Parts: sequence; structure tokens; C-alpha cells
Amino acid sequence: MANRHLARSVVLQTLFEWDTTHVSDKEAETILARNVAEFGGDDVDQPFMEGLLKGVLAKKEDIDLVIEKAAPEWPLERIAPVDRNILRLGLFELLFADRSQVPAKVAINEAIELAKTFGGDSSGRFVNGVLGAVYKELGEPGKEEQGSKKLKREELPLEKMGGAIVYAKHDGQYYLALVHDVFGRWTLSKGHIQDDTSPEEGVARVIKEELGLTATIEGQVGENEYVASHPEKGKVRKHVWFFIATSDFEPLMLKKSGGLDDAKWFRLQDIIDLNFYDDMLPIVTAAVQKLLDSASTHA
Repeated sequence: MANRHLARSVVLQTLFEWDTTHVSDKEAETILARNVAEFGGDDVDQPFMEGLLKGVLAKKEDIDLVIEKAAPEWPLERIAPVDRNILRLGLFELLFADRSQVPAKVAINEAIELAKTFGGDSSGRFVNGVLGAVYKELGEPGKEEQGSKKLKREELPLEKMGGAIVYAKHDGQYYLALVHDVFGRWTLSKGHIQDDTSPEEGVARVIKEELGLTATIEGQVGENEYVASHPEKGKVRKHVWFFIATSDFEPLMLKKSGGLDDAKWFRLQDIIDLNFYDDMLPIVTAAVQKLLDSASTHA
């Protein structure tokens, strides 16, 4: 059986040399051939390595943009070359690889192992932090996947989360406060509410911390529970409450976060053109309908 971990190590060494010597992408393929001959042995999957190298090089600009947004306190040139290329390799597999061949958890864990082997003392934590943030903002791919053995939900660790559609009335119109993530999607303000006394209290706190708004929770517009694969904890049971909340129409102060890069107010008529995650559309639709019903009642 092909040793994929060894194969990733060889590709990482190739990326490191390509990055630090500033050679062309074509020359990187020559470096890979040399590294395969020197380090690969007989049990590595050469087509896998060639595809991985070409994929990282082809998506470099997109991947580097994600790194910059996921680790804003670390400019790309200040990240150690080994860590930088481990992130490139890991993010390519997390974002662009065939998930049936490389599950998200495998992509993250493999990158962490490379960081522990080839990086410095803090490399594993750094790579885990960046990839973990991207994984969560991506919507935790794999959360709906079921194994051959039926899971007992009640036995899994429970994580409580809450989110809200925040609205304000301004100049006779309704506006929604939405956040934008590093993958180009608009979504709801959302966070963990594990230690709060109620979902409502937790969501109000999340809104204050993430957007700088003092919001009043008006009602629930959705609730769901699913099993997710966490890169460190394994499978966990996540319960999410979604609310509609109101606040004053004030400037949004986005919390500095690895996964979010913008926050804006939108008029109701403008949100139809926004790029939402599929699982957020029913929540947004339900909240908008409530607002429209309320507006017609008070008209």
C-alpha cells in the first residue's frame, strides 16, 4: 500500500526548496523527481505526489490569500518557510482535493504531523490553529458523513452554539447585519454558548463580541443538531440555536477573527444577490419573512 504520509513529506521538501530558491514551477517538477529518487523509496505513490505538487502550485495565489486572512497577525513573508508550505499543502487538500480520497480531518492531521516533524516547537500549534479556523469557517466538511457503525448521539460530547439574524430599522427600511468569511460567503454572527445560562443570553453576548452591537433577542427562527468531526476532539454533537435579534443601526465593529474579514448592513431587497451557504438560506429566509410579516402588520 502506498505510503501517503511519506509522499506528502517528499512534496513538502520540494515546496520548501522551490519557495526558498525562487525557481520556476516547471523547475519544481524537476526537484520533485530528484527528491522522489532520493527519499521516496518503492512504496510512494508518484502520481499522487505529482498531482499534489501541481495542485498547490496552481492554487498558490488563492491559498496564500486564505492564509493571510486566517492568520492576519502573521504576514506571509514572516511565516517560517517550512510552516508556510505545510499550510499551502494542507489547505490545498482541505479546500480543493477530492474529499472522498482525502477527508478534511485527514488533511488537517497530516499537516499537523508534518509540522511536528519538520517545523519548530510551536509549528504544530500554529498549523493546527490556522487549519482549524479555516475548517470551522468552511462549514466543517464531513459533518453529515456517517460511518458504517451507527453513532449513539447521546454518548458524544455536546457543543452548544448560537447565531442570529440581526436587524435594525433605519430611514424607514429594514437592514440586516451580516458577516463575510474568507471563502466569499455572507453568513450569520455565530459562536459558542457553552457556558451561558441560556441560548438567548449566549447569542446576545456573541453579537456584542463579534459585531459590537447591543442586541435584543426577539425570537427563535431555527434549531438543529448534527454530528461533526473536530480535528482534535474527533466526533462531537453540535446543537445550534438561531434567533432573530434587533439592535440600533450603528457602525459594525467586526471582531478580529481568523475566519471573518468583513461585516456590513444590507437592505432586505439587497440580500437576494448575496452568496450564502446552503444551510443558512432557510434561516435567513425565515427571518426575512418574519420581518416582512411584521412590516405588513404595522403598515
